Amino acid sequence: LLPLVVLSILAQGLANFTILLFNRRARGKEWEMAVASTFDEHVILVGLGHLGYRVVKKLIELDQKVVVVELDPEADLFSTIQIMGVPVITGDATRTEIMSAAGVLKAHSIILCTQNDSVNLQMALKARSMNPTIEVVIRIFEDDFAEQLRQQFGYKALSATTMAAPIFAATAADIEISSPIAIGGQPNSLARIIIKDRSSLINTPINKLED
Repeated sequence: LLPLVVLSILAQGLANFTILLFNRRARGKEWEMAVASTFDEHVILVGLGHLGYRVVKKLIELDQKVVVVELDPEADLFSTIQIMGVPVITGDATRTEIMSAAGVLKAHSIILCTQNDSVNLQMALKARSMNPTIEVVIRIFEDDFAEQLRQQFGYKALSATTMAAPIFAATAADIEISSPIAIGGQPNSLARIIIKDRSSLINTPINKLED
């Protein structure tokens, strides 16, 4: 038989876990990191601004697993993202320990969409140094700089002219997106989707596929 003190410790631990599981308010940074540690082949999104929030929503629609990193998240965006079941890690993504907590070693791709080009580039280099195979989708406001990053580093650099959230999300999900083409004054992009064997999209009508 287990000693009484051991049973007491186990019971207390189970009670604490139950509280964390059902009381979202009690969940702190450690809980968010614990949830993120269970993910693999996921997307890391850095920068929970209004663009980042829209990108997360699109990624969820694309059935992607997402971990968000934000240094100073707004309370309303933070709570909304948590309700969606997405772990939010509060911290500086240029730091190795924060990247590790977000699961960069197991992630499929990382989206860097803060409003600071130099910080985005710094985080991109950090992510690639830790995981050389990770896909990097980086927000860059200068068109020429974005093109240089695409050519020299293989980053999927999106400039200020392609700031639509669906494009960020689709790019991270390996859906090929062309540069915007102006038609009637409105930017339009082409996307190529490869439908693999046993995909649920096989024999789907075009109008349903568009949806």
